[in-house]
Amino acid sequence: MAENKDIRPTDNSGDNTNLTFEAAIARLEEIVRALEGGGAPLDESLSLFEEGVSLVKLCNEKLDKAEQKVKLLTVGPDGTTSEEEDFGGTDK
Repeated sequence: MAENKDIRPTDNSGDNTNLTFEAAIARLEEIVRALEGGGAPLDESLSLFEEGVSLVKLCNEKLDKAEQKVKLLTVGPDGTTSEEEDFGGTDK
């Protein structure tokens, strides 16, 4: 049974850059639940969707930065990585 929480778009005008990855994912999950519930008016649903898109972009950027940092940290003295690690995700 779906929980019908009254979730509103945040007032930060799309500025989610100060959120941690985990906080962004948690907010994204709230938005998905609210949109799947279908109880919000159209304008509010569109605002939530817009916020969700922004959060997905933020999460992707944070994941890309983390991946680059891991690659940087695993570079050997000869400039090559020891081995390509598969982190279990699917490539684009």
